[in-house]
Amino acid sequence: MRSDAVKTGMAQAPHRSLFNALGYTKEELRKPLIGVVSSYNEIVPGHMNLDKIVDAVKLGVAMAGGTPIVFPAIAVCDGIAMGHQGMKYSLVTRDLIADSTEAMVMAHQFDALVMVPNCDKNVPGLLMAAARLNIPTIFVSGGPMLAGRVNGNKTSLSSLFEAVGAYSAGTMTEEEVEEYENKACATCGSCSGMYTANSMNCLTEVIGMGLKGNGTIPAVYSERIRLAKHAGMKIMELLEKNIRPRDIMSKEAFMNALTVDMALGCSTNTMLHLPAISHEVGFDLNIELANEASAKTPNLCHLAPAGHTYMEDLNEAGGVYAVMNELSKKGLLNLDLITATGKTVGENIMNCKNLNPEVIRPIENPYSETGGIAILKGNLAPDSGVVKRSAVAPEMLAHSGPARVFDCEEDAITAIKAGKIVRDDVVVIRYEGPKGGPGMREMLNPTSAIMGMGLGSSVALITDGRFSGASRGACIGHVSPEAAVGGNIALVEEGDIIDIDINENSLNFRITEEELEARRAKWQPREPKITTGYLSRYVAMVTSGNRGAILEVPKAK
Repeated sequence: MRSDAVKTGMAQAPHRSLFNALGYTKEELRKPLIGVVSSYNEIVPGHMNLDKIVDAVKLGVAMAGGTPIVFPAIAVCDGIAMGHQGMKYSLVTRDLIADSTEAMVMAHQFDALVMVPNCDKNVPGLLMAAARLNIPTIFVSGGPMLAGRVNGNKTSLSSLFEAVGAYSAGTMTEEEVEEYENKACATCGSCSGMYTANSMNCLTEVIGMGLKGNGTIPAVYSERIRLAKHAGMKIMELLEKNIRPRDIMSKEAFMNALTVDMALGCSTNTMLHLPAISHEVGFDLNIELANEASAKTPNLCHLAPAGHTYMEDLNEAGGVYAVMNELSKKGLLNLDLITATGKTVGENIMNCKNLNPEVIRPIENPYSETGGIAILKGNLAPDSGVVKRSAVAPEMLAHSGPARVFDCEEDAITAIKAGKIVRDDVVVIRYEGPKGGPGMREMLNPTSAIMGMGLGSSVALITDGRFSGASRGACIGHVSPEAAVGGNIALVEEGDIIDIDINENSLNFRITEEELEARRAKWQPREPKITTGYLSRYVAMVTSGNRGAILEVPKAK
């Protein structure tokens, strides 16, 4: 066992004395040491129940013959961090989580791991760590929030952000907003729509690193506790069989993930996280493969914000495995891959029926014949841009209009709320990318303001930043190269006509090559916004959005 390095032999007597100080017995130290990585904290609603999940995992590990040992991982609540300086610190925690988990595991020589994440960056961060460490690992998340209810209708956090925009437009009273405020987030758990946290928890199931229900069983259900106990027990089987993350997270598993991503209509942030995780496995996932997956994968689900169904509805309809079973009817998945269940994908999803065709459309009757995400390219995004096609109004799938250019999120929000953005405009928010932001802030506030102002079917938004999974509308993010490194988005000027064609995967602005080169010759890089602390180091190492904003050591000039 790996843990023999810290507990077995005469040279390890000092180590054992420290385990004694922790209260461990000789009997416990004879067993495999299983690290339980807990993202529990008291600031993220999706994490306030993780202490109970961790306790259940520990019990499962002990029942199956292991010694569970808990250590922490950080997590940021994107909703609370939204719209201010704090959002610069959201995406960047993904790498802090991966690095700190690696440090803890290598320092203490755990034999295997159970990861207990829930929200936006600690799910991919811990998947990155699992791939990097490559010791037997399984995931069990904290589960999604139940939908809120206002006036008898289900609702969620995204509705509240849009309610603020409606208040600014004078179409909603303060009292009505307060009702949403009090009822939209009804329980603990990751926010109740197909936002980033739930997208990544569902894709963890698809990739094969979590058990059935990992992405969909609500946080407040006792079934979630039972799932955690089973995950604790299952890790001992994975350890015995030496089934490791890189055995599970193969290239084919990531293609399965892209396919199910298209069917579910997941957050655009998956296009940042899947490449980052695959990079840790040892290969680079070109996000343009998403268009290949989308071309052959029907969109089967319209969960919030794209529609009016929620994670609890997906769970009751049969969950992720039921969606995968629908896709398997057309041979869209590789069914022979090993998973953390100890079985193959095909064995896992066999007989998992679609119990509600209103929530999971049968594959013969999809919402659309193509998937939920599109990768766009053109002279405005030479490398790529990303849009959640399934959450775009049909009339906005093709759109042309004048650029309204802003060099930060705050200026755009001020203009939107002041009524300065009008029908057909294309709002461009730049210098918000991985380096320029820094930290690639989410733009839920401006997208929600556009929706709340009643402009969602006539105004588009383009940014080198990114969007919350709760954003909807013609919102194109991750534009690469970003403005901070001289990407063409930095060269767009007020009034330039921008042409968007999502079905044709194109994003362009009307300009001659001569004028483009003239603007490029005049462009000057900007001084960094932040020059101290972690963000300054992040800026020096982070790559572009189309590569998943992974970190690389800068090459010597």
